[in-house]
Amino acid sequence: MGLLRKYGSDFPMRSLRWEMESLFEDFFETPTERTKLTQWSPLVDIKEEEGAFKVQLGLPGLDKDDICIEVDGNRLAVGGKRKFEQEERGYDYHFVERSYGKFYRAFNLPATVQADKIDAAYKDGVLDVNLPKEEVKPKKVTIK
Repeated sequence: MGLLRKYGSDFPMRSLRWEMESLFEDFFETPTERTKLTQWSPLVDIKEEEGAFKVQLGLPGLDKDDICIEVDGNRLAVGGKRKFEQEERGYDYHFVERSYGKFYRAFNLPATVQADKIDAAYKDGVLDVNLPKEEVKPKKVTIK
């Protein structure tokens, strides 16, 4: 009953599911299955500036090593895992509201993004992904 009181009535099943998913994630995971395994979803802001798109994800409590960014064709994917630290002694949790476990967010990129020049920075729990745009000049088409 201690874990139920500490982490809520669904904690035993949620914890078991996290462990099973972690055990088999590398063997059976496909891109469409990733979203099924997601435990939480970070909040995202996307804005467009003159020379780039900016994607910001709120990832408080994560180390940069817990975050993975991939670009595949015209798709930007950000994933990772926030671990629940159970090592704390002397605490009796009465309420846990923050989300833990794996997350995965994916975005379709506009054709004007220069995928080979995408960069990212992580500071104070915010991941900033910079998506530079290539200059698209109008092309004149002659009629034959």
